[in-house]
Amino acid sequence: MLTAISGINWGDEGKGRMVDLLSADYNVVVRYQGGNNAGHTVINERGKFILNLLPSGILRENVVNVMGNGMVVDIKHLSEEMARLKAAGIKITPDNLKISDRAVICMPYHVMQDCLEENRLSDKKFGSTRRGIAPVYGDKYLKKAIRMGELKDMAALKERLKGIVEWKNLTLVNVYGAQPVSTEDMMEHLRVYGEPLIPFICDTGLYLNEADKAGEKIMFEAQLGALRDIDFGIYPYTSSSNAIAAYAPIGAGIPNRKLDLSIGIMKAYSTCVGEGPFTAEYFGDKAESLRKAGGEYGAATGRPRRVGPFDVVASKYGIRMQGADEIALTKLDVLSYADEIEVCVAYEKDGERVTEFPFPQNLESYKPVMNTFKGWKCDISKCRKKEDLPKEALDYIQFLENAVGAKIKYVSVGAEREAYIVMY
Repeated sequence: MLTAISGINWGDEGKGRMVDLLSADYNVVVRYQGGNNAGHTVINERGKFILNLLPSGILRENVVNVMGNGMVVDIKHLSEEMARLKAAGIKITPDNLKISDRAVICMPYHVMQDCLEENRLSDKKFGSTRRGIAPVYGDKYLKKAIRMGELKDMAALKERLKGIVEWKNLTLVNVYGAQPVSTEDMMEHLRVYGEPLIPFICDTGLYLNEADKAGEKIMFEAQLGALRDIDFGIYPYTSSSNAIAAYAPIGAGIPNRKLDLSIGIMKAYSTCVGEGPFTAEYFGDKAESLRKAGGEYGAATGRPRRVGPFDVVASKYGIRMQGADEIALTKLDVLSYADEIEVCVAYEKDGERVTEFPFPQNLESYKPVMNTFKGWKCDISKCRKKEDLPKEALDYIQFLENAVGAKIKYVSVGAEREAYIVMY
């Protein structure tokens, strides 16, 4: 059984919370793309955890966690993240964490380059998290990257690194006017943070292939959402990898396997971290009320998230891109503060209404078309059955289901692991 959990919108939909919940029924959880440029916040009986690189299944003792070949790994960040979790009593051993030997290492010079480029772009910046993600993915496709498996032969790695550092300094020094990096400093970084990870590094594709053959249930965890996908998102304001569910077997190391189930995660309203078009965005007091109610600040960056009403146009598109068989709707409880709840049901430009998501470069010229629904104005965080929800909340869920053309199976009514409703 191969299941993908992926975001329908701009990311920050609550995927980590749903992976943590649903992973109780799975043997393996796999991160298949991205790096430490986004965070998954999980709250359970052991505390509150923010995970940037580790799969969310790491919080369950009997789940094996895999970091796939499609990821880019900042080994310093990973070492620190593992140390924090171990200090909180979370078990992390080579038995329950496996890192692909083909995953690419995000080096300090990638972070440097990312920051230098964002500074150069100034007010035209892409909204990078300045974690080195775009430069390292760029180097991967230029065949100038270092992979995790190379840590097992430091002598051979040093010889290859010399040429890469010489090449990278051409950009750092001659384009940006920065100080050059040295091979020795980079090797020291790899030794200090890379060598302790060697016991975790393996052929994860082989492991997953055998696990699937043995009938184990495997869950794939995406970072960000469909609208941040490098091919299908709001390019160029995207991540630098494929966040869509169809990429999961490839980024995990088992391209010979096919998904059995795709679960899409979407919020009961819209949020967006970073730059780029966001048609239904709220501003001013309306935005601040929703942001405060939802605690909308980035898990990786701490940046205030841009917020707005649920966007039917963007969500329909995201569901199509993710091939979502069923939907988990998160943070419905946040809307309990509102007398009225708006939904963006279409976009409009020059008097013409559209209901299909436009080409990204045209999005800035569209305006949202809103419908308004009556709020329920009561605490729903203790609801555990569909029948517990007020009529207005049920009406809202039913409208969203009909509007996006997908069944909503799970509804989250709080941050805690048990605060959810199975709708059917």
